[in-house]
Amino acid sequence: MSNRQDERVYVAGHRGMVGSAIVRELQRLGYSTIITRTHAQLDLTNQAAVDTFFAQEKPTQVYLAAAKVGGIYANNTYPAEFIYENLMMQSNVIHQAFCHGVKKLLFLGSSCIYPRMANQPMSEDALLTGKLESTNEPYAIAKIAGIKMCESYNRQYGKVQGVDYRSVMPTNLYGPGDNYHPENSHVIPALIRRFHEAKVNQAPKVLIWGSGKPYREFLYVDDMARASVFVMELDKKQYDTATEPMQSHLNVGFGLDVTIAQLAQAIAKAVGYHGTIDYDPSKPDGSPKKLMDSNRLNALGWKPNTSLEAGLALAYTDFLESYTK
Repeated sequence: MSNRQDERVYVAGHRGMVGSAIVRELQRLGYSTIITRTHAQLDLTNQAAVDTFFAQEKPTQVYLAAAKVGGIYANNTYPAEFIYENLMMQSNVIHQAFCHGVKKLLFLGSSCIYPRMANQPMSEDALLTGKLESTNEPYAIAKIAGIKMCESYNRQYGKVQGVDYRSVMPTNLYGPGDNYHPENSHVIPALIRRFHEAKVNQAPKVLIWGSGKPYREFLYVDDMARASVFVMELDKKQYDTATEPMQSHLNVGFGLDVTIAQLAQAIAKAVGYHGTIDYDPSKPDGSPKKLMDSNRLNALGWKPNTSLEAGLALAYTDFLESYTK
């Protein structure tokens, strides 16, 4: 492992939920030079701008956490934006990292890369074995391309130039820095906001999209940040024992899933809402089940620390501090 104080670490997407958690983890571990840019300062879809940034800042490591993200509604409404912006951002960052001599890069993907009807729990070798969930296919295609781009640079330039680009696929994440938009957010922040507003307004019931029957797995974002740095710092021989040249990504999950109905009840409890919870089965459910098989990462020595109950309490505190001032 290199000296943490000697590294110049660029975290792309540092204002997002995952990127900000990675910055916190790097600071905790003693990384002294962390490079960041806001979207206003650097448009990652602009190839020339990304080239100039890498030439000026000369990072030695890159965490690629920048992405256009959203829930079912956003993915369904803006499919062109989701595939274009994600492809452009990751392609520019990965390619310019290579062009400017960056040897170490970590690409963050998503569990939606796996087929809609993949065997459960989903292992890394389920990739490209079936049709994707239609509601977020454009986003998933972009993330699959990111994995394959990292693999391709490793295969072509790994031995001759020491390129070592890795990928991690998180399950559904939540926690500080989440997006609580009423329409464009993921399920946990959306429900936190909905239950909070229902509590404040003393609404007798809350209506939730879908049947409540699909299962989902959730991981607290600071656990994801720990996993990201853990994977980045792994000795290459260790990383290679759990991966293959053309199947090089690692799943990062909590290990257990809950139904959306169970999740809603847990969030209502965390928020302190005591009304009725109803469901609208006319709205899309998405995939019926999405549980990650994280055995490969677990075998390398990483485990999650934060229970769903504890994580939801922390997330609600973050919501109160961020959105109700």
